[in-house]
Amino acid sequence: MNWQADWGLRLRMFVTMFLLFALYIVFAAVITTYVGGGLLVFGLLFGGFSLVQYYFSDTLTLRSMGAKTVSADEYPQLHASIERLSQQADLPKPKVAVVDSNTPNAFATGRNQKNAAVCVTTGIMNTLEQDELDGVLAHELAHVKNRDMMVMTIASFLSTIAFMMVRWGAFFGGGHSRGGGRQGGGGGIVVAILVSLVVWIISYLLIRALSRYREYAADRGAAAITGNPSALASALLKISGEMDKVPKDDLREEAEMNAFFIIPIKSGVVGRLFSTHPPTEKRVEQLRDLEREMQSF
Repeated sequence: MNWQADWGLRLRMFVTMFLLFALYIVFAAVITTYVGGGLLVFGLLFGGFSLVQYYFSDTLTLRSMGAKTVSADEYPQLHASIERLSQQADLPKPKVAVVDSNTPNAFATGRNQKNAAVCVTTGIMNTLEQDELDGVLAHELAHVKNRDMMVMTIASFLSTIAFMMVRWGAFFGGGHSRGGGRQGGGGGIVVAILVSLVVWIISYLLIRALSRYREYAADRGAAAITGNPSALASALLKISGEMDKVPKDDLREEAEMNAFFIIPIKSGVVGRLFSTHPPTEKRVEQLRDLEREMQSF
């Protein structure tokens, strides 16, 4: 395997982590100032949630998707493919999981290379040929090898906490203002909600920017692992085409995992504008360029 470290991705992950850390500090300071409870209490709660998210990110993500960890007896071909590709990528074999869903998709999760999981849907296994599925699995293993999942997990966690503050702030704000809390009661809650909204937007933009680049990096990594970029290109086109046939209710249920999927759930013009993934056409074009480069040697 001709694997090359992607320094562009590493730089983006470093910058994203730095900005997220700064965002954490500002967020904590504002919330404790305007909501109360003390910095120590907030730090313990926030730190506790962060540790749970970090150490159990794979389990939490799989459960949220309704995924089931499967054995080699249940899915021998899937296990054999992942084991072979993991060896080619010089990675420990991750946990293997399956989601019973018609949506053709796949994702990887986990905090590091030794604690990772690769999950596929029954829809993608029924849609793709074996070499195409190998390309998709190699793409997910490239995410594991690039170690970008941890950054996405942390960014997604902060975004989720900020969103919860925005969503439930009005409810708690009503009770707070009646009790006459600190920093102007309800006015403080309004400030906290506005700051949470800003944090939510910024963390989402960071997720979007990093996720788009990391998809290109994982596509290049999959090509290095399999030596067959055209198979992944074919898989991307098939998956993208099959998305239009999936019932909208199924898509809405899974859209919150967009940043982790190999192909995002589409939701009209706005969804494409704020997509966490680059356009499929550009990804296919990059893969075809890689195919031509390989053939020239």
